[in-house]
Amino acid sequence: MHDSLLGQHKPDILDCIANLSNDEVFTPPAVANRMLDLLPAEVWTNPELRFLDPGCKSGVFLREAAKRLMKGLEDAIPDEAARLEHVFKNMLHGIAITELTAQISRRTLYYSKDASSKQSVVSLPTADGNIRYQNISHAFKAGSCVLCGAPEAAGRHLESLESHAYLFIHEDLDPSMKFDVIIGNPPYQLKDGEGGNGSSAKPIYQHFIGSAISMNPRYLSMIIPSRWFTDGKGLESFREKMLGDSRVKTIVDHFSSADCFPGVDIAGGVCYFLWDARHDGLCEVTTKANSGEITATRRLNEFDTFVRDGRALPILEKVRGASDKMLNAVVSSRKPFGLDSAVRPSTHGDLTLLWSGGSGPIEKNRVTTNADIVDKWKAITSKVSYDHAGMPDKNGLRRVLSKVEVLPPGHVCTETYLVAGSFDTKEEAENLTGYMKTKFFRFLVSLLSVTQNITKEKFAFVPQLPMTEPWDDAKLYARYGLTLAEIAYIESLIKEMA
Repeated sequence: MHDSLLGQHKPDILDCIANLSNDEVFTPPAVANRMLDLLPAEVWTNPELRFLDPGCKSGVFLREAAKRLMKGLEDAIPDEAARLEHVFKNMLHGIAITELTAQISRRTLYYSKDASSKQSVVSLPTADGNIRYQNISHAFKAGSCVLCGAPEAAGRHLESLESHAYLFIHEDLDPSMKFDVIIGNPPYQLKDGEGGNGSSAKPIYQHFIGSAISMNPRYLSMIIPSRWFTDGKGLESFREKMLGDSRVKTIVDHFSSADCFPGVDIAGGVCYFLWDARHDGLCEVTTKANSGEITATRRLNEFDTFVRDGRALPILEKVRGASDKMLNAVVSSRKPFGLDSAVRPSTHGDLTLLWSGGSGPIEKNRVTTNADIVDKWKAITSKVSYDHAGMPDKNGLRRVLSKVEVLPPGHVCTETYLVAGSFDTKEEAENLTGYMKTKFFRFLVSLLSVTQNITKEKFAFVPQLPMTEPWDDAKLYARYGLTLAEIAYIESLIKEMA
């Protein structure tokens, strides 16, 4: 029987189970092993270490670590039974995110959801073994949890529901339990009060990373959405800390989340990293995208936000070195005229309103902001990117901006659009829209665009230029002294825009 199975495909159940949601995804074994590969070889030969997965879903990280430890500790603990006892009782620990994932993780690691049973690979003192779960309460104040930001309106205070007050970020763990390696795939965001993933949803993975670092492990590795590089509600402080932390030794960044989680669409892709408490220096960044793979050793905080592709850095340095002012200083904020996306034209009015469904009259007194530019020529663009979730098409090309046009005097728009600039003459407004359509311009915007939304912050790398003359790519490439290779790189990423 054994011989007949040799060479046959033996599927791994952890490759087959359905995800809980796009925010709580199971990690495929291959991805877990790529993350474990970031750890130095000596961790698998040291019997004194403790491993923790603080966001257990399937138990895959603990299972794959167990395989490596059982092999690596053969010399330190030659007896296999004694080695099993030591690895499973003393070295591997987990905190599950729900009662269900606790049971799945125990079944994965111990071969039984009851770790004290005879069916368990090692009989532990309790049914839970070393994988804990506790449905604890949030600390609500003024309608939200002060520890994680969860909205009270979501019903997480009701006894009939699991609270999703994750133990790792809501309770102080036993300080005597020192963990040397913390690794896992934490929940990504909190759903809004209506149970959806709308604009009010807040990221939560940064709290797991912060709690892990506060425990002072030797190594930390987690896989999280890449949008923390430039985006994310409430992630400004986290981004500043991570980019300035010289202990971040390695980052592997996937532009497409499907590279790691087949069938899961996470806007902006995903990345995993290795934080090494003893590392003090540059970070090795590997970027994987349609345009290829590149690895470079870099300083993460070269800019306020992280530029994912190292090939863009020489171009960006030339642009910023020759430019005093950037366009984000003049691009409008959300609701350029104080009109949200639900506003519709009136039956009559002094002005013309442009909205997502067309245009029509609107009363002048409904304009509450930027009244001084109503009678100017305006260059506008849609606030929603042309590209799905900021991703390139199947050919690896991005258009970045969707609609770009001139809005005449007496015309205003809803928050569906951003005003990129306003002028006294039509010619200047047309010169700006022409500039916005260049590959050079849209390439610089793309460096900060990892999600569907285009905001004024996305124009922080675009130089302000005089709009008294038209601009095209040839003039821009010459102005900033780009090499043929740099020009070819931009041309390979950005598609034409009429």
